[in-house]
Order: sequence, then C-alpha cells, then structure tokens
Amino acid sequence: MPEVDPRVWYAAYGSNTHPERLRYYLDGGCPPGGTRELPGCRDRRPPERSVPVVLPGRVYFATDSPVWGGGRAFYDPVAGGDAWGVAHLLTVGQFSDIVAQEMYREPGGDLDLAEALATGRRVLGTGRYETLVCPGLLDGVPVMTFTAPWRMPGDGGLRAPSAAYLRHLAAGLGRAGAWRHAEVAAYLAGCPGAAGHWTAEAVAGLSVPTAPTVPPAPPSRCRPGPGRS
Repeated sequence: MPEVDPRVWYAAYGSNTHPERLRYYLDGGCPPGGTRELPGCRDRRPPERSVPVVLPGRVYFATDSPVWGGGRAFYDPVAGGDAWGVAHLLTVGQFSDIVAQEMYREPGGDLDLAEALATGRRVLGTGRYETLVCPGLLDGVPVMTFTAPWRMPGDGGLRAPSAAYLRHLAAGLGRAGAWRHAEVAAYLAGCPGAAGHWTAEAVAGLSVPTAPTVPPAPPSRCRPGPGRS
C-alpha cells in the first residue's frame, strides 16, 4: 500500500474559513461568542498554506447553532453545484484534532483516513459533523472536510442563518482574495437555507468589504481523486 502523504488540505466552508476562528482550534481557547473552551491541537503551528477553493457540491444551512443562532453550514458533496471555501494545508494530526473538537471529543489520536481516501466518505458517528468527506485532490494532496451524515434536506429541514454568522462567513471568504464582496454576498444568499430569507444586497450590507490578505487570484478547484469522477 502506498504511503499516505502526512499532509491534507482541510477544506473549511463554514466558520473556519476565517483564519482568526481557525486559530482557536489550533491554539485552544474560547472564541468570541463561544460556549466552550477548545483544547486546541497537539501541533499548534499555523497552516502551511491557505488558499480559496471550489468543491463539487453545495453548502446549505440547517439545524440550529447555539453559538451563532440560526442555521449552520453543512456540505453535501453530491448535490449539484459549487461550494466555496478555504483550504488549509495541515498535517493529518492537526486535521484529526480539529475534527475531534468539532465532534466534542478530546483530541489526541490520528484518524485513519484510508476509507475516506478510497471511497470519498467515512462515517464516524451520527452527529452533525461526524462524517468525513474527501471530495478530491488539490496539487496532488487529498482534500478533506467533515459534514453531517445526511443529504441536503428539503425546504422543511433547512434553517436560515443569522446575520452574525453570515457576516463571519463573508469575512472569511472575502479574506481569501478570490471573490469580490458582491460575489461572496450573492453566493451566501443563494445557499439553500439562506435563499428566500436573505438577499445578496442584505448580506452585502452586513459588513464592509474585507481587504484581501493575498493578491487576487482565481480559486483552486478540487479535482476528483482516483476512482471518482
């Protein structure tokens, strides 16, 4: 069996698109508005790189966030469309520890990613962020994220996100440097759960445009891995 690259791209499509939020999962502590103290990762180094990325599938809003109020972001990799995010190049250990914290578990062991890398999916539990997804490769390195075990629900299962959450997501995607402020607003307003409740103009009005931290460049697009097309 070929040796697995010790690095993965963690494709964040929700609050961890913003580097300041991600730092709490790496360093530990209670993020602004949070309800619990995060233990952080065993390896607290920042990502080797962070790049804007487009994944196959859709981001949608559902359930109820105790931190932000309103719906929270989930990812359906087999829904038609494009999902925007930020891919952080991390070690497998760092990714494993972030997953553990999202699942309200204590970090400390590396995940076995073999099933997810081979099939594109591995279910770790029934919780909201306990399903690993590998939508493909970026620069030859696996892209990994996590979401709920269910498919994107119909209108009855969707939940509109709060203004605070959309403001945070817009800031995270805006800082990536690949999309204009109006484009980010239109994208978020069009995500299932937000669509019909938020307009692009209303989302754009939640905050001022974020100055990019990198020179403007088109986002990277996740490529299908072996055995997936």
